Amino acid sequence: MASLLQLLLHLSEKAANLARRIRAEKTLFDLLVEEKTGEQKNKNFVHDFKTLADVLIQELIRHEVSKQHPSLADHVLGEESNKFTNTLGETIVVAVQDTEQQTCSLLTKVLDGNAEAAAILASIIHREVAMTTDELLATVQIDLDVDSVGIWIDPIDGTSEYIHGGGEGPLPADGICPVGLPLALVLIGVFDRATGQPLMGLINQPFAKYNKQDNSWAGQSLWGISYKNTNINNIETPKSDSADKKGMSVVMSRSEVPQFISAMETVTNNNVKYTGGAGYKVYCAIQQLVDAYVLSKGSTFKWDTCAPHSILKSLGGGIIDLGKGLSGMKESPEGSYGEADLQSTQLAYNQPDDVKGASPGQKWANAGGMIAYRKPEVALKILSELCVIKGSEEG
Repeated sequence: MASLLQLLLHLSEKAANLARRIRAEKTLFDLLVEEKTGEQKNKNFVHDFKTLADVLIQELIRHEVSKQHPSLADHVLGEESNKFTNTLGETIVVAVQDTEQQTCSLLTKVLDGNAEAAAILASIIHREVAMTTDELLATVQIDLDVDSVGIWIDPIDGTSEYIHGGGEGPLPADGICPVGLPLALVLIGVFDRATGQPLMGLINQPFAKYNKQDNSWAGQSLWGISYKNTNINNIETPKSDSADKKGMSVVMSRSEVPQFISAMETVTNNNVKYTGGAGYKVYCAIQQLVDAYVLSKGSTFKWDTCAPHSILKSLGGGIIDLGKGLSGMKESPEGSYGEADLQSTQLAYNQPDDVKGASPGQKWANAGGMIAYRKPEVALKILSELCVIKGSEEG
C-alpha cells in the first residue's frame, strides 16, 4: 500500500508540474485563458483547454498506475471524458502514449494542428520530476491487496481559481486564502471497492508558496493512510489550536443557501469563513484553520472528497453525509447519538448515492451535503444544534 501511495505521490508532483508549466508557458497560458466566442464557442473540442489539461493529468496517472498495476486500469476514475472532437470532426481518445513523439502527434490532432503547444505538453508529460524520499512513508508497512482498490482523481480542483490566478500576496490572519492559485489542488484518493471506504489520499498544492524574486511557485503535498488499525499521515500539528480560543469556526461556500448560512452563523456565533474550491475547504479543516467545512447541498463529487476524506480519517476525523446525520440524530433518543453513529454516515466511494431522478451529471455527487471535520465532537455539536434550530423552525 505504501508503494502505491509513493507512486501516486510521484505522479501528483508530475501533475502539479504540468499545472505550473501551463501557466508559465505563454503558448499554453494563452490557450488556457482564451475566450471562445461565436461559432468557435460551439465547437465540441473547445469545452476548453483547461478540460484538456484535466484529462492529460487524469490519463497520465492512469497510464503510469496501469503500467505498475495492470489490474487497476479500469478502476482509475475521474470527472472528465477522454474523448475530444476537433474542428475537423475527428473524435480522438486522449491517452498518454509510450513515447513523447507519439503523445505529441496525438495532441497535435486534438489541438487542431497546434504543434507548438502539443510539443510543449508532450515534453512536460514525459519528463521525470525530482522528488525527495518521504522518510515517514518509507517506514509504513501495510498488507493490502492493491487489486481490491479504486482510485478517484480530481486533476485540478478549483478550476476558476486556476484559470484566473492571483493569491500571491500574504495570507489573512486566519490563514485562509480567499481566492487565487493556492486554492487549485491535485486530489488523488484510494478507496476499498467492496466497502467504499477511503483508505489513503494525497493533496498536492502546486501553488503553495510564491517567490516574488523570480515570480515562481513551489508546491507541497499532504498525505494520509487509514486502514484497519493503522492511521498515519504527514500533517504537522499546529503550535496552537486557534479554534479552542475563538469558539467553533466553519468554512462555507459563498453560494450556500442563505437560510443555511444563517443557521451556521447561529451555531458558530458568527464565526463563518468563506473561500472557494471544495478540496481547499476540506484542506482548511485538515490544517485546523477551521473546525469544519459544512455544505447543505449535493454540489461536491466523489472525486472532490475521496482524497481529503482519507487524510481526515487518519487524523481521527471524517466526512459525513449531512442529511443522513441530521436524520439519524433526530430519530435517536436525546443525547444517545454519538461517535459510533457518525461512522454509519461516512461518505462512500464505490457507488453513486441512491437519489431518485438524479441527472447523469449528478451521478457521483455527494447528494446529502456534508460535514468535514477533524474532531468527532465538532460534527456532533453541529448536528445537535442544527436539529434544535430546525425543530424550532418547524415548531
